[in-house]
Amino acid sequence: MESSEFHHALALLEWQVELGATEAIGDAPVNCYELPDTVAKPKAKAPAAPVAAPAVAAAADPVVEAERLAAAAPDLESLRAALAGFEHCALKRGARNLVFSDGIAGAPVMIVGEAPGRDEDREGKPFVGRAGQLLDRMLAAIDMGRAEAAAPVYITNVLPWRPPQNRDPQPEEIAMMRPFLQRHIALAQPKLLVIMGNISAQTLLGKRGITRLRGTWTEACGLPALPMFHPAYLLRQPAAKREAWADLLSLKARLADG
Repeated sequence: MESSEFHHALALLEWQVELGATEAIGDAPVNCYELPDTVAKPKAKAPAAPVAAPAVAAAADPVVEAERLAAAAPDLESLRAALAGFEHCALKRGARNLVFSDGIAGAPVMIVGEAPGRDEDREGKPFVGRAGQLLDRMLAAIDMGRAEAAAPVYITNVLPWRPPQNRDPQPEEIAMMRPFLQRHIALAQPKLLVIMGNISAQTLLGKRGITRLRGTWTEACGLPALPMFHPAYLLRQPAAKREAWADLLSLKARLADG
């Protein structure tokens, strides 16, 4: 190699070292301008066969499940157990106790309230707070009561669990509890129903407007039914006690007529 070529090659090598080159790729130099125009491309992989998505079981319909459980209950104790095992109502997770019933099962009069309050949730019985105490006084005025009375009564609610902050029940909550209530009435076998409050009227009669409905006998679940003001309403509106007293007298007269 001529001296000029040597010094030129050495200068190129030093320049590459300054750029950071640390080792040679091959023994023979490669002229990038003499590479072929086309480069063999790697063979494309065959597309993977589609994987079937795992089958997802359809969520159970809460109303259908409630109907199935309620229909399978042969007695009140079994119905209570079915309600206790029903997991589709979110109210259950926030309640202390299941509020099923109070009074005498098989009594001629069955009272259907709306939903438990704080006191009912704590004790596991319907109508034990201020509204319940008023109800007891109302019943005692016509010789009725939960026990040891001339005419015993049996009491339950549309909902067995307390709604948070005592809010009104949601339509979906009423829908999934209705089959249990209807079965409850069928198993208790009362002669007359007392429907207390708007929520109870909506559930059993499909109507709201208790001020318009109260005092007029109708039919629910194949039984004579009397809509009445809820005692909690009477605590807020004492003037309505006059109408409530008239409804109580109507209930007593209807019961006496058999």
